[in-house]
Amino acid sequence: MFAYEYDVVIVGGTPAGITAAIAAAREGKHCLILERTGHIGGLPVNGLGATDIATRDATTGLFKQFVSLNKEYYKAQFGMDSPQVKQSSDGYHFEPHVAAASFDKMIGMAGPGKIEVLVFRQFDSAPKYVNKEGNTIQSIRILNRQTGHEEYYSAQVFIDATYEGDLGAAAGVPYRLGREGIDEFDEPCAGKIYRWWKHGPDEEGTTYQGDNAIQAYNYRLCLTNNPNNRLPVVKPEAYDREEFVSLIEDVLTGQNTDIRFSPVDSAQIQANRRKILAGEKTAIPGDPWGIWKLCSMTSLPNRKVDANNQHLALLSTDLPEENWPWPTSGWAWRDQYAKRLKSYTLGLLWFAQNDKVLPEHFREACKSWGFAKDEYQDNHGFPRQVYVREGRRLEGMHLFTAHDALPLEKGGRPPVYSTSVTASHYALDSHGVRKREPERVHLDGFFSHPSAPYTVPYGVMVPKLINNLLFPVAVSGSHVGFSTLRMEPCWMALGEAAGIAAALTINNEVSVREIPINLLQETLLNNGATLIYFNDLKATDVEFKEIQKLALLGFFPEWEASLDEDLDINTGHLWNKLTHKNIPYNGKAKRELIKTLLTEWSQIEN
Repeated sequence: MFAYEYDVVIVGGTPAGITAAIAAAREGKHCLILERTGHIGGLPVNGLGATDIATRDATTGLFKQFVSLNKEYYKAQFGMDSPQVKQSSDGYHFEPHVAAASFDKMIGMAGPGKIEVLVFRQFDSAPKYVNKEGNTIQSIRILNRQTGHEEYYSAQVFIDATYEGDLGAAAGVPYRLGREGIDEFDEPCAGKIYRWWKHGPDEEGTTYQGDNAIQAYNYRLCLTNNPNNRLPVVKPEAYDREEFVSLIEDVLTGQNTDIRFSPVDSAQIQANRRKILAGEKTAIPGDPWGIWKLCSMTSLPNRKVDANNQHLALLSTDLPEENWPWPTSGWAWRDQYAKRLKSYTLGLLWFAQNDKVLPEHFREACKSWGFAKDEYQDNHGFPRQVYVREGRRLEGMHLFTAHDALPLEKGGRPPVYSTSVTASHYALDSHGVRKREPERVHLDGFFSHPSAPYTVPYGVMVPKLINNLLFPVAVSGSHVGFSTLRMEPCWMALGEAAGIAAALTINNEVSVREIPINLLQETLLNNGATLIYFNDLKATDVEFKEIQKLALLGFFPEWEASLDEDLDINTGHLWNKLTHKNIPYNGKAKRELIKTLLTEWSQIEN
């Protein structure tokens, strides 16, 4: 058996896979990305153009480079004062083809020959496709989808950057599927839950019991209302009108899942019906109109939008239940589901634009939108990849739960992990797991619960037994805990950390569990990453690296570092307790004491 040899082999050309390759290449490693489709870039290249992040400065490093390149593209193409630059929101909002160009540029910046990318390379998640000696992966077997031949690839370290956790599962890493009940980790939003959008309350039918349900997938659509760049929605061959008829009553009654709809009575609903049939728009609180009834839309440059599932609707672009087998199914089943989901999505849009039972002015409002014809030109303007929000959750050294993202006390931080490899911040957030049910206020499983900027420990992507595997996407967590980690900025940051960790594993001739965490963190900080978030610090600040290290050890527990303030007595006591020293601090600003503090701590560590 001949195997192509690399230092690091990455399965999955997702954003995390790309950042892993770049980070390892910066450390001098020869990297290979194996991607099943014809295009790398994952969801940002397939419609997710409105970045899901709550606190932008919480996640930096290569992710920040990506958004900066997006902004630079619009500046170069249209000028600094152009509407496109403004609409890009500093590069956090971008068109799919711009994301693809930014990723290509980032790979090129790693240096010639450092990163190889092979597309149409399929890994099938079965043990026979992984060659192991004990707990070490020697090589993997890949199908070349263009030639039909099998290929073998060996590496010193493998990185599973798939959305599904395919390589980790095939290598024997245990994993979780579905939802834990509230009895397992006592998490908010655990298990079966029916909740008014956005923050509750929980209603009839909620049991908080665990099950095997997987949150819904959809396509993130790139739509436009620019007639010069608009492709019409075509009725799919497998169109089934009955799937969409519930939309008619939803439009006429104004039914929606917003908490503001809860006090609406039958008289208001009938009045709204008469209003709409008379040619007016809905007057029901929380009720979107036109295409917004089907899609939640965020503006992108050049009159485009990122069209996601409409969380206020009981019928939208998500297709719950039917995706449950996806995480553990083979590619033949997944491809069939992808076709089914595309047909469903096209059918929903076509119904909204053309079904004559719907009010004409509603249909006309929907008809002004279509697919952007300058995107996915090889796929008729339709995205090429399903949005797999959650697949397997591979079990690692640390299981991330909701409590890792929630403040320990009101106004305070979540737990701070000394092994943090990135800070991150997004709400605990899950889409529905079941289709609409009679008398339910929302789809089962939909929730959004506030969190605070948190630290992500290295252990979420480190297996307990396999020596040379990392998984920065299908990370270790409960369903609720994973629901905040699953955003592309966090995944990209974890990918960057995985790439550096892979290099350290090779350089130190140890397992991924035994690498020197301090060197991993030092390298991340040298490359502009953020390991713990502060309201008053940026990665470009002079003392940023030092404060990051000290904060992870407990020296700066507040949200502000307040470096120009004199050291107060309570903080002084804390520092002396942590260092077991008597540091003089009377009348001195914190900024002046940082070097002393690092010296004292270094002496204790040694």
